[in-house]
Amino acid sequence: MILRRRLEIWKEDPLLGRVLRNTGYLFSSSSLGLVLSMIQSIFAARLLGAGTFGILGTITVFCSTVNRLFSFRMGELVIRYVSHYQAENQLDRAAAVVKVAALAEALTSILAFLALVWLAPLAAIVFAKDAALTPLFIFYGVIILGNLITETSTAVLQLARNFRSQAIVNLAQAVLTALIIVIAYFTHGTIVEVLIAYLVGKLVLGIGPMVLAWGSLKEMLGPGWYKVSLGLLPPWRELVSFGVSTNLSATLTLLVRDSELLWVAFFLSPVEVGYYKVALGVINLMLMPISPFISTTYPEISRSVSERSWIQLRRLLRRVTAIAGGVTGLMGLGITIFGPVMLLLYGWEFLPAYPALLILLIGYGIANVLFWNRTLLLSFNLPKYAFQVMLWCGLVKVALGFWVIPHLGYFGAAALLSSYLAISVGVITWKGLSEIRHA
Repeated sequence: MILRRRLEIWKEDPLLGRVLRNTGYLFSSSSLGLVLSMIQSIFAARLLGAGTFGILGTITVFCSTVNRLFSFRMGELVIRYVSHYQAENQLDRAAAVVKVAALAEALTSILAFLALVWLAPLAAIVFAKDAALTPLFIFYGVIILGNLITETSTAVLQLARNFRSQAIVNLAQAVLTALIIVIAYFTHGTIVEVLIAYLVGKLVLGIGPMVLAWGSLKEMLGPGWYKVSLGLLPPWRELVSFGVSTNLSATLTLLVRDSELLWVAFFLSPVEVGYYKVALGVINLMLMPISPFISTTYPEISRSVSERSWIQLRRLLRRVTAIAGGVTGLMGLGITIFGPVMLLLYGWEFLPAYPALLILLIGYGIANVLFWNRTLLLSFNLPKYAFQVMLWCGLVKVALGFWVIPHLGYFGAAALLSSYLAISVGVITWKGLSEIRHA
């Protein structure tokens, strides 16, 4: 009775309804996309074996890492300022923010690709343990140019609530990537064919939002939005401070969380990288249902803060947290029970990844339930606090990694990552809720 009554109340919440409806579009495509991603990963692992599969992960993660090192998270800047100016009906100023964000992102993307070409020979030796693999690093690095202004474009689509088109793009890239890899498997392809599959998918995922955003901008800001003067921008110091803070935060996240395969590759062998890559791949099953919420709740959280709708904001956070908690609990239980079966799909040689998978469940589970922790602080224009928390937790994690990973292997890497997620997310969440109480 209590659950039924609560569901009836939730149905009457227009804000939650909008979030769930928009999340539904992304969830549908991401669910199908995840199934296809699992299929392509299984076929790639069986085709390449643990060692070469680990090299594949090293190449893809290194290129993504270089790209994100140069990223200033323009999507977060666009959502923060454009939602504010939309609430005040200052569309010309909103257009100026989008314009400068796109220009800045394009410039940094070009610089990132040049840096990748320069670093590729060193990366091949240090991480892949083979200088002959340098051309593959540069080849896959083309994804950087394919994602020239994708962050800005994706933010525009989120603000326009154009989530259905994003879902179609996500699904299209997953279908193409899986199709090419399956063909490579049955034709006894090599790592080159698998890299081509990943490259094609990333290009679709990068170029698609850019094309869609152009139409959305005309509707949101008018057909001549790109002609507005940059003199309408907020103070440059404020913009640069926000951009640098989010870049530092993203860089820190990259070094201590999203570049796990590179740390394992640095200290250990490609085979162990392969095991860890599979464990991280399976853990994505738990992240999949919640990931769309991040994109759909951030604009609503930002609007609620701009409009000072505190009751509405707290209600939204309580309800999306309850939903995320229920889903995460069920997914975590399923992975715990059926984890070995999932790993067997990749092949018998990947079964050693199971203990690492269980360790990762703890940290990722907490981060999954409190997925809104950082975006809440961004909406309060407090990116520096999140960065400081992540910095100190990250420094401890990296320092411990130089002893833990060589001695405990990828199990130690999993334990460090899980602890980092649990502690940093907990502290950032506490600060965000404190800001709401003070407001």
